[in-house]
Amino acid sequence: MGGLKYLCYVLLGPMIFFTFCLHATMAGKVLVFPVDGSHWINMHVMIEGLHARGHEVTVVRTSTSWYIKESSPHYKSITVTLPEAVFIEDPDFFVSFLSKMLEINRQGGSPLAFMKFLWEMFTTLAKIHQQASQLVVEMFENKALMEELRATHYDVALIDPGIPAGVLVAHKLELPIVFNVRWITSGEGHFVVAPSPVSYVPTSGCAVSNQMTFGERVKNALRYIINVCSDHFIVTPPYNALMARYFGPDANFYHLLQGVDLWLMRVDFVFEFPRPTMPNIIYIGGFQCKPAKPIPAELQEFVDGSGEHGLIVMSLGTLVKGLPIDITSEIAAAFAQLPQRVIWRHLGEQPSNLGNNTLLVKWLPQNDLLGHPKTRLFVTHGGTNGVYESIYHGVPVVGVPLLFDQFENMLRLKVRGAAKIVDVATLDSQVFLTAIQEVLHQPSYRDNMQRLSRLHKDRPMHPLESALYWIEFVMRHKGAAHLRTESYKMPWYSYHSLDVVGLLLAVLLTLVGVVVLIVRFLSLRLCRRQKPKLE
Repeated sequence: MGGLKYLCYVLLGPMIFFTFCLHATMAGKVLVFPVDGSHWINMHVMIEGLHARGHEVTVVRTSTSWYIKESSPHYKSITVTLPEAVFIEDPDFFVSFLSKMLEINRQGGSPLAFMKFLWEMFTTLAKIHQQASQLVVEMFENKALMEELRATHYDVALIDPGIPAGVLVAHKLELPIVFNVRWITSGEGHFVVAPSPVSYVPTSGCAVSNQMTFGERVKNALRYIINVCSDHFIVTPPYNALMARYFGPDANFYHLLQGVDLWLMRVDFVFEFPRPTMPNIIYIGGFQCKPAKPIPAELQEFVDGSGEHGLIVMSLGTLVKGLPIDITSEIAAAFAQLPQRVIWRHLGEQPSNLGNNTLLVKWLPQNDLLGHPKTRLFVTHGGTNGVYESIYHGVPVVGVPLLFDQFENMLRLKVRGAAKIVDVATLDSQVFLTAIQEVLHQPSYRDNMQRLSRLHKDRPMHPLESALYWIEFVMRHKGAAHLRTESYKMPWYSYHSLDVVGLLLAVLLTLVGVVVLIVRFLSLRLCRRQKPKLE
């Protein structure tokens, strides 16, 4: 028996050593530019995966970062101090922003309310990107830092382009770029890199399905025009100014975005509507999802007390501390009438009418609770991470969308028959209670969500493994230019073939003109021949 063990050691020892050496030689250096808040949660999952595979990860953060910590066992950090903190790194900003949006929404769908909404959005966007663009200035003007970055010889830059300052830095360092993306400066990322016909592809900020009526197509086209104008006149000017300053007058920021090597798109077509795509887009929707772990003992005791009625989980994500007290009181009143127990992540003022069946917590293990067998329903604002976790675990949803893409996310689940939407601006206890009871008691909601869950899980590779593979692919090959179209370098009239159409029209008109002239010439000759005969 001892001889057999010795033989195994002799045979397997070199193999294990070779495998270890091979893994070590493949390990690379990754420079990461994340976005704070909920975006950081999924970027951190990817960073943990890269670290586990032996890669050295460096994260660029600002001194006022909210979620992104300076010290971590999974990465080193570079902290940059900005002249002014970026709005999105202040959690109180989203509370005040939500209050303004609610006030506007309560005015109804009037043109004045819509104009107020656009003005608030445009003003906020302009300020955020003016602040964020200063990261580029602070890094480029710090010669010692730039020399250190060059000397490190990074293999790839992993960037969340929601705040795209890292694109300019990576371009300066001549690094291959991989995007961890769903949202970009102009809205949903596909609109920058892939054909996006607005006849059936819903544009960012327009909560319509891919099967639009004529009126919805008009609305979708108008929203697309607004998004393009916003991006051109409000968002990109500070970055184009930096391009001119550091790369020359002919440099174009938008071309940098379109020329990225690889797009890891946080999308799964189980949830997203079908649309055109490109070879350098890899779909990793739900990559942060994983099987549930046991929940903490104090929560388990509360959940066990729910009996056959089960549990409802409510969370409004990481951006908003809490809703106004008048709305939370209506929600609490509805929960108090239910036989189910409720775990509610709530950071604001506690409602005075809270029922005995409702537990308020400042933090909850969302993924583990959604995967618990007693969970019957998820009440959510419709953030992408929560939506994919509910799909993964097959838990139907009551959506209370608040900001940004949450309205579009919830619409997609509603179209799939897996969610009911409640308008937060008009929410009261009866409306909220009716929505919850409908989703709880109509089996179609759970059946549809569990069907989505089966489809989402039926894939050859977990989306996180796919993401890590393609990051390493770009590292190994120093980019992925063979997957990237160069169409973004074409003039707009060439891209839309207007020059070809013009040429063909000119040829057609010329031929028509020649035919007309020939016919007229022959007609005149025929008339001249017939005239003497008549005489």
